Amino acid sequence: MSKKIFSGVQPTGNLHLGNYLGAIKNFVNLQKEKENICIYCVVDLHAITIKQDPEILKKNIRETTAVFLASGLDPKKSIIFNQSMVSSHAEGAWILGCVARMGWLNRMTQFKEKAGKDKEKASVGLYIYPILMASDILLYDATHVPVGEDQKQHLELTRDIAQKFNSDFNAPNFLIEPEPLIQQNFSRIMSLKDGKKKMSKSDPSDQSRINLTDNKDQIVNKIKKAKTDSGILPDNDSDLQKRPELNNLYGIFSSIQDQNLDLTIDEFKGKNFSDFKNSLSDALVEKIYPISLEINKLLKDERYIDEILLSGASKAEKIASKKVNDIKKKIGF
Repeated sequence: MSKKIFSGVQPTGNLHLGNYLGAIKNFVNLQKEKENICIYCVVDLHAITIKQDPEILKKNIRETTAVFLASGLDPKKSIIFNQSMVSSHAEGAWILGCVARMGWLNRMTQFKEKAGKDKEKASVGLYIYPILMASDILLYDATHVPVGEDQKQHLELTRDIAQKFNSDFNAPNFLIEPEPLIQQNFSRIMSLKDGKKKMSKSDPSDQSRINLTDNKDQIVNKIKKAKTDSGILPDNDSDLQKRPELNNLYGIFSSIQDQNLDLTIDEFKGKNFSDFKNSLSDALVEKIYPISLEINKLLKDERYIDEILLSGASKAEKIASKKVNDIKKKIGF
C-alpha cells in the first residue's frame, strides 16, 4: 500500500549518529519503496523558536541538506526543501491555530521541558510550534509521519486539529489524519559516555557522540574510549539489558549492520571487549565515513545545495499552496 510521507529535521548543526540511525536512515529506506511519496523538509521556521545567529543558521540549513543527500536521499525520488521557502506553511499554521484549543497546547510536555522553569521568558513560537508542525503535515495530505517517541504527542495534536477542522466545516476526510511511523528498534541512540542519556549535540563532550562529519581516526578513537563495564560479553538479552552502555553499543552495531540484536549477541559472546569494539569501529567507518566525505564535498558547492532546495521548494509550494487555497474556501475566504 502506498504511503505519503512527510518528515522534517531542524537545522541545528552538527548532526550525529543518533540522528542518522534514529531518523535519516529510515527516511532513505522509506524512499526505496517505489510506491511511497516522500517529502523531507529542513524545518528552519521551527529552528527560530530560539534565537539563532543568522549566518550560522544559513550554514546549518545547507549542512542539514548535505546530510540528507550524503545519506542517500535522492531529490529525483523525494521532495527536499527548506520550510521558510514555502510561505504556505506559516499561512496554514495561522488558520489551524484558530482551530486548535489552548488546552491542547497546555498539555504539550515538550514545551515544559524546553522552556524550563522560567517559561514566561520562552518565545511564543516555542509554545505554538506544534501547530506549525501540524500545518507542515496536513498541507501535504501526509498519511504517515516518521516520529520518535518524543514527537508522538505532537502528531496526536495534528490528528486532533484535523478532526476538529473537518467537523467544524462539515468536510469529512478533508484534512487527512496521519498515522505515526515509529521505529521500533534502535530509535534512541545513547551517549557514548553515559548509556542512560540520549546522544546529543548539546553535550559538552565531543567524545559522547559520533558526528556525521567525523573522519576515520575520530570514529575509531571515540569507540575505543566509549564507556563499557568490567563484565564479560553477554550470551543473552536479559543480561545485556542490565548494562546500558554495552546495550547501546550493541544497538548501534546491530542497526549499522541491519541485523537483529540476538545475532549480535551470538556473534560476540565469549569474545573480548576489544574484539567487539574493533568490529564496531570497522562497521561505523565503512558506513559513516563515506557519508562524512560526501557531506564535506557537498558543502564546498553551496550553489548545488541551494539549487536542490529551490527546486524542492517549487514542488512543495505547488502542493501546499493548493491545499491552503482549498482550506480558505472551506472557511469562507
